[in-house]
Amino acid sequence: MNKFDLQKRTKQFHVNVIKLCSRFPKNAAGFETAKQLIRAAGSVGANYRAGCRAKSNADFIYKIELVLEEADESLYWLQLTKEAELVQGNDLEALIKEANELVSIFNASDKTAKRNKANNLTKKNNRLNFDFEIPAKSKNLKIAKSKNCIYVFAA
Repeated sequence: MNKFDLQKRTKQFHVNVIKLCSRFPKNAAGFETAKQLIRAAGSVGANYRAGCRAKSNADFIYKIELVLEEADESLYWLQLTKEAELVQGNDLEALIKEANELVSIFNASDKTAKRNKANNLTKKNNRLNFDFEIPAKSKNLKIAKSKNCIYVFAA
């Protein structure tokens, strides 16, 4: 499954949750549960899309952790819906199954991203990488590097 398939899948999850919530009872429990469930399910898709545009590995990990948290919260509210018998039906069971699968997918993605980040650090021998260029207007600067610092001096 590529990122576009997963974006579609998380969006469809949100749409299906909205349709399910339209059948909730029109009372305080129904309104509050529907509100929480719709918010959590929407955050799964929205934060995954944001994660696909992450600026760094650390940013991606942060956003995937948000997605994982929201997918798990969606699962919680779906299970609560079932146990409280707010609605019943095959669509509720299918959404619980889908939420479980999304939690598993994003948990695996989080672990893989963290492992890749750790491997990249190990490859660099845990040293900082000081690759950069001096802007043309600042060519009269001298740079000295030590193990953990950069010193910049006016020439």
